[in-house]
Amino acid sequence: DESCRSTNMYEVELKFRLIDPRPVIDQLVKWGAAQRAPVEQRDVYFRHPQRDFAQTDEALRVRSVGEEHLVTYKGPVIDSRTKTRREIEVALANGTETDRTFSEILQCLGFEPVRCVKKLRTVWALTQGSREFEIALDDVTDLGTFLEIETLAGESERAEARDAILALAGALKQSSPEPKSYLALLL
Repeated sequence: DESCRSTNMYEVELKFRLIDPRPVIDQLVKWGAAQRAPVEQRDVYFRHPQRDFAQTDEALRVRSVGEEHLVTYKGPVIDSRTKTRREIEVALANGTETDRTFSEILQCLGFEPVRCVKKLRTVWALTQGSREFEIALDDVTDLGTFLEIETLAGESERAEARDAILALAGALKQSSPEPKSYLALLL
C-alpha cells in the first residue's frame, strides 16, 4: 500500500542488557551527554484482528507518560545488523482517560491488547558530529536494565545511521545486542 510508504523516517537502534549501567553512565558524562529526568512509561501493545504482527514484525502501541499519550506504528525490521524500522508516531490529546478511550476505539475495530510493558526510562541526548542520538537506560518491570541507542534517519541516511549506531555501541563497550523487543522478551 503506497499510502503507508509516503513518510520515510526510520528509527535505527540497538538494545543491550546491562548488568551494571555505571560504566555507560560514566562514559555519557565524559562525552557531555545531557541527561533528562527519568520518566515512567506504560506501553500497551495491540494485536491486529487479521494480521499476525509477530509474523510481519510490526507493532502498534499506545505509550503513556503521565497524561501524555502517543500512538506508534513500527514497521518490519529492514536491517540485519541494527533494528532499523519505519516508525510513525502521533500524539493523542493529553488527559487521564485519553489512552483508555483510544484503546477502546481500537478494540471496537477488532484490535486486542496483548500486554503492557512498564519501565522507568532515563534518556541522555548526545550529539556526535551532525548526528543526534537518544540513549536510554530502561529499568523494565520483570526484565531488568537495558541500554537503547537510537537515532532517526531518512531513506538516504540509513547506512550512515547504522554505522554510527554500531560505532557508538562499540565506544560504550557493548557488543551483544538483544534482538527481541521488550514485549517479545516478556511474552
